[in-house]
Amino acid sequence: LLESELFGYVDGAFTGARKGGKPGLFELAHEGTLFLDEIGELAPDIQSRLLRVIQEREIMRIGDDKIIPVDVRIISATNRPLFEQTQSGMFRQDLYYRIRVVGLHLPPLRARIEDIPRIFEHYLKWFLERTGREPRLTGTARDALMKYSWPGNVRQLRNVAEVVTYGDNDRIEAHHIQEALGEQESASTEIRFVAIPEEGTLKQMESAIVRGLLAKHSPD
Repeated sequence: LLESELFGYVDGAFTGARKGGKPGLFELAHEGTLFLDEIGELAPDIQSRLLRVIQEREIMRIGDDKIIPVDVRIISATNRPLFEQTQSGMFRQDLYYRIRVVGLHLPPLRARIEDIPRIFEHYLKWFLERTGREPRLTGTARDALMKYSWPGNVRQLRNVAEVVTYGDNDRIEAHHIQEALGEQESASTEIRFVAIPEEGTLKQMESAIVRGLLAKHSPD
């Protein structure tokens, strides 16, 4: 599915293919810019095809034998340590060196506390324009925003802004922020994760799950 989205396909390329085929994102972005988010999640075979596109500046639709030249600027993003993944073999080193030309590191919110109120008020204004309401963010609410570590970064900050915007409050106080965050933290503490091997038989995965649960919940 991802290949068909990126590179397109011709009529009859696979079951369910659109009649007449479909251009991929690279074709649509010809002489423009294509943003690839979470590039660190790409499977190895997709990484290989992407590398060829970048090197040769050409694509081939799925099921076709015709080469299509493309001229595309690529911007990619990831929250994973890509270079470390190249050392472990999870990400192609040659692809890394092709996409890592001009790099921009965005530090987490906890490392730029002064930006938190500005970003929050941006989203607050965005949501308020859709509700027609005008609640005001108080100084104590700003302090509450800056004291939190924001493990979910901007997505979590945006969510909290949306939550408090749709509340029936004329003033957004610190306790409104804390209530929204408290609900998220209580939910996250109830989740239990068990690491299982990515490869192996179903029996091996089941054994890993049982051992993990016993380790977490044994009475000692």
